[in-house]
Amino acid sequence: MNTTEKFQRYRQLGLKLTPQRLAILEFLEGNTSHPSADEIYQHVAQQFPSMSFATVYNTLDALRRKGQILELCIDPNKKRFDPNPVPHHHIFCTRCHKIVDVDHDYKIELNSEESKGFKVMGCNIVFWGLCPECQKEELSQEKTNDN
Repeated sequence: MNTTEKFQRYRQLGLKLTPQRLAILEFLEGNTSHPSADEIYQHVAQQFPSMSFATVYNTLDALRRKGQILELCIDPNKKRFDPNPVPHHHIFCTRCHKIVDVDHDYKIELNSEESKGFKVMGCNIVFWGLCPECQKEELSQEKTNDN
Protein backbone atom coordinates (compact mmCIF):
# COMPACT_ATOMS: atom_id res chain seq x y z
CA MET A 1 0.00 0.00 0.00
CA ASN A 2 1.52 3.34 -1.02
CA THR A 3 1.53 6.49 1.12
CA THR A 4 -1.52 8.02 -0.58
CA GLU A 5 -3.58 4.84 -0.05
CA LYS A 6 -2.52 4.72 3.62
CA PHE A 7 -3.42 8.38 4.05
CA GLN A 8 -6.87 7.77 2.54
CA ARG A 9 -7.44 4.73 4.76
CA TYR A 10 -6.57 6.73 7.88
CA ARG A 11 -8.74 9.63 6.73
CA GLN A 12 -11.69 7.21 6.27
CA LEU A 13 -11.34 6.30 9.95
CA GLY A 14 -12.34 9.86 10.79
CA LEU A 15 -9.04 10.70 12.47
CA LYS A 16 -7.61 14.20 12.32
CA LEU A 17 -4.32 13.53 10.55
CA THR A 18 -1.66 15.68 12.12
CA PRO A 19 2.02 15.03 11.37
CA GLN A 20 2.37 13.51 14.86
CA ARG A 21 -0.56 11.14 14.33
CA LEU A 22 0.79 10.13 10.94
CA ALA A 23 4.15 9.33 12.57
CA ILE A 24 2.36 7.17 15.17
CA LEU A 25 0.41 5.37 12.44
CA GLU A 26 3.58 4.82 10.40
CA PHE A 27 5.37 3.38 13.45
CA LEU A 28 2.51 0.97 14.06
CA GLU A 29 2.15 -0.10 10.42
CA GLY A 30 3.37 -3.70 10.26
CA ASN A 31 4.99 -3.45 13.71
CA THR A 32 5.03 -6.91 15.33
CA SER A 33 6.84 -5.94 18.54
CA HIS A 34 3.57 -5.15 20.37
CA PRO A 35 4.87 -1.80 21.67
CA SER A 36 3.62 0.00 24.75
CA ALA A 37 2.30 3.56 24.57
CA ASP A 38 5.56 4.74 26.14
CA GLU A 39 7.66 2.91 23.54
CA ILE A 40 5.59 4.49 20.78
CA TYR A 41 5.97 7.89 22.42
CA GLN A 42 9.76 7.49 22.79
CA HIS A 43 10.09 6.57 19.11
CA VAL A 44 7.86 9.33 17.70
CA ALA A 45 9.18 12.00 20.10
CA GLN A 46 12.57 11.69 18.39
CA GLN A 47 10.94 13.22 15.31
CA PHE A 48 8.50 15.49 17.24
CA PRO A 49 10.15 16.46 20.56
CA SER A 50 7.31 18.78 21.59
CA MET A 51 4.64 16.08 21.14
CA SER A 52 2.76 15.13 24.30
CA PHE A 53 2.21 11.63 25.63
CA ALA A 54 -1.52 12.41 25.52
CA THR A 55 -1.33 12.59 21.71
CA VAL A 56 -0.03 9.02 21.60
CA TYR A 57 -2.54 7.74 24.12
CA ASN A 58 -5.50 9.48 22.45
CA THR A 59 -4.46 8.18 19.03
CA LEU A 60 -4.15 4.63 20.36
CA ASP A 61 -7.52 4.91 22.08
CA ALA A 62 -9.18 6.16 18.88
CA LEU A 63 -7.61 3.33 16.84
CA ARG A 64 -8.70 0.77 19.44
CA ARG A 65 -12.29 2.06 19.44
CA LYS A 66 -12.35 1.86 15.64
CA GLY A 67 -11.07 -1.75 15.70
CA GLN A 68 -7.76 -0.91 14.02
CA ILE A 69 -5.52 -2.08 16.87
CA LEU A 70 -5.80 -4.45 19.80
CA GLU A 71 -4.99 -3.42 23.36
CA LEU A 72 -3.15 -6.30 25.01
CA CYS A 73 -3.14 -6.78 28.78
CA ILE A 74 -0.68 -9.68 28.66
CA ASP A 75 2.33 -7.89 30.15
CA PRO A 76 1.68 -7.36 33.88
CA ASN A 77 3.79 -4.17 33.80
CA LYS A 78 2.07 -2.26 30.98
CA LYS A 79 -0.54 -2.35 28.25
CA ARG A 80 0.80 -3.23 24.84
CA PHE A 81 -0.71 -2.57 21.41
CA ASP A 82 -1.05 -4.85 18.43
CA PRO A 83 -1.68 -3.22 15.04
CA ASN A 84 -2.98 -6.55 13.72
CA PRO A 85 -6.69 -6.60 14.64
CA VAL A 86 -7.30 -9.97 12.95
CA PRO A 87 -8.05 -12.55 15.68
CA HIS A 88 -4.86 -14.40 16.65
CA HIS A 89 -3.07 -15.65 19.75
CA HIS A 90 0.19 -14.71 21.50
CA ILE A 91 3.14 -16.17 23.35
CA PHE A 92 4.67 -14.13 26.17
CA CYS A 93 8.20 -14.41 27.55
CA THR A 94 7.93 -14.24 31.33
CA ARG A 95 11.49 -12.99 31.63
CA CYS A 96 11.98 -10.23 29.02
CA HIS A 97 8.25 -9.65 28.33
CA LYS A 98 8.55 -10.11 24.57
CA ILE A 99 5.21 -10.86 22.92
CA VAL A 100 5.06 -12.84 19.67
CA ASP A 101 2.06 -13.61 17.47
CA VAL A 102 0.82 -17.20 17.18
CA ASP A 103 -1.13 -17.52 13.96
CA HIS A 104 -2.43 -21.06 14.42
CA ASP A 105 -6.20 -21.15 14.99
CA TYR A 106 -7.04 -23.36 17.94
CA LYS A 107 -10.63 -24.58 17.93
CA ILE A 108 -11.96 -24.26 21.45
CA GLU A 109 -15.65 -24.53 22.14
CA LEU A 110 -17.56 -24.21 25.38
CA ASN A 111 -20.68 -26.20 26.04
CA SER A 112 -23.75 -24.37 27.32
CA GLU A 113 -22.91 -25.12 30.96
CA GLU A 114 -19.33 -23.81 30.62
CA SER A 115 -20.40 -20.64 28.78
CA LYS A 116 -22.72 -19.67 31.67
CA GLY A 117 -25.24 -18.17 29.24
CA PHE A 118 -22.68 -16.01 27.45
CA LYS A 119 -22.80 -15.70 23.67
CA VAL A 120 -19.18 -16.58 22.93
CA MET A 121 -17.78 -14.44 20.12
CA GLY A 122 -14.16 -15.53 20.18
CA CYS A 123 -11.21 -16.33 22.38
CA ASN A 124 -7.66 -15.16 22.84
CA ILE A 125 -5.07 -17.67 23.99
CA VAL A 126 -1.85 -16.52 25.64
CA PHE A 127 1.01 -18.98 26.03
CA TRP A 128 3.73 -18.22 28.62
CA GLY A 129 7.31 -19.34 28.50
CA LEU A 130 10.89 -18.30 27.83
CA CYS A 131 11.96 -16.94 24.45
CA PRO A 132 15.10 -18.41 22.83
CA GLU A 133 17.28 -15.47 23.97
CA CYS A 134 16.16 -15.80 27.60
CA GLN A 135 16.66 -19.57 27.48
CA LYS A 136 20.29 -18.97 26.41
CA GLU A 137 20.79 -16.42 29.20
CA GLU A 138 19.30 -18.78 31.77
CA LEU A 139 21.51 -21.64 30.60
CA SER A 140 24.57 -19.36 30.69
CA GLN A 141 23.73 -18.24 34.24
CA GLU A 142 23.24 -21.84 35.36
CA LYS A 143 26.68 -22.76 33.98
CA THR A 144 28.24 -19.76 35.74
CA ASN A 145 26.58 -20.71 39.03
CA ASP A 146 27.76 -24.32 38.70
CA ASN A 147 31.40 -23.19 38.58
